[in-house]
Amino acid sequence: MFKVNDNYLKLPGSYLFSTIGRKVREYQEANPEKKVISLGIGDVTQPLAPAIIEALHSAVDEMAHAETFHGYAPDLGYEFLRSAIAKHDYADRGCMIAADEIFVSDGAKCDSGNIQEIFSVDNKIAVCDPVYPVYVDTNVMAGRTGTYDPKTEVWSDVIYMPCTAENNFAPELPKETPDLIYLCFPNNPTGSTITKDQLQVWVDYANKVGAVIIYDAAYEAYISESNVPHSIYECEGARTCAIELKSFSKNAGFTGTRLGYTVIPKDLKSGDVMLHSLWARRHGTKYNGAPYIVQKAGEAVYSEEGKKQLAEQVGYYMRNAKTIKDSLASMGYTVSGGVNAPYIWLKTPAGMTSWQFFDLLLEKANVVGTPGSGFGPSGEGYFRLTAFGTYENTLAALERIRGL
Repeated sequence: MFKVNDNYLKLPGSYLFSTIGRKVREYQEANPEKKVISLGIGDVTQPLAPAIIEALHSAVDEMAHAETFHGYAPDLGYEFLRSAIAKHDYADRGCMIAADEIFVSDGAKCDSGNIQEIFSVDNKIAVCDPVYPVYVDTNVMAGRTGTYDPKTEVWSDVIYMPCTAENNFAPELPKETPDLIYLCFPNNPTGSTITKDQLQVWVDYANKVGAVIIYDAAYEAYISESNVPHSIYECEGARTCAIELKSFSKNAGFTGTRLGYTVIPKDLKSGDVMLHSLWARRHGTKYNGAPYIVQKAGEAVYSEEGKKQLAEQVGYYMRNAKTIKDSLASMGYTVSGGVNAPYIWLKTPAGMTSWQFFDLLLEKANVVGTPGSGFGPSGEGYFRLTAFGTYENTLAALERIRGL
């Protein structure tokens, strides 16, 4: 008889945002007259920018003619997009990343979950706590995390790096040496950042102990402070220890269009084996590439009009972030984030767990957020709100919270 992958059975409950979705559906079914405002899941609400829409239309027209039709995309992605990424995201920032070190995909979530496949199951991972659940859950599926303790909500073979108010929600170097280090800045869920000098410490540490940093930079477009790096490759030595994940979802509204990329420098090796080669083999075997029309839309992100329009869109969401942060602070909440990231991290009222606060907001204010405990044990007692709603809904949600 066939057998299942037992590692899946180790996963506690459902994926965090699936649980939230279920609870919201159940509430709305029981209260159909209530209008629920979501500031929970990080999905965007503004339409694709005009420059992107124009590129999509043009690419669709190309697909209607034999001489301009495109089938399977190249394994790494189309050269026109990879070259645009290499120039605008790296060369213009002083980073030496070649176009053939960039792998185009259908999103950073998939890549952040799949990247662990090229590493041995014996590798030990280190994660920030709280953390984006995909990093841990996909390593659970691979059999890399040991056993789960439901009381402490930790995995025996995972190194947790607490991010608390005491350390400004930024991790400290772990006491136990990891093989794989997951970092996300600007951070999801806390909205925190670290300076270039602080990131350099991590790069130096990884090179010293022989670890690989998996650096999720999905929110770099929201950085407003000059001392916060947009890429880990701004740090000296990062080419020999870091993989970077980037997304078009939050900077360009591609949450439903799907586009992202992963950078693996050819200098990053395990002995004589290039991780670039392993990921290329995995990419070519398991993935058929993002659609041509979507990659053409991605190229438009780097056009002059595209840059201008997307800067305005990011500004729209960051106005929401400032409004949420300032309003909550005026209500007496302890808040952080919202400066270099579209996430606001708030302390729940005294004595309330994060799920209790979730239920209170949903039932009394009809507002949805994300319980901090869903991101890890250090998230208990905190709550995440996102700035991706419309400005009108953001204001309405804040008025409801003020009325609690």
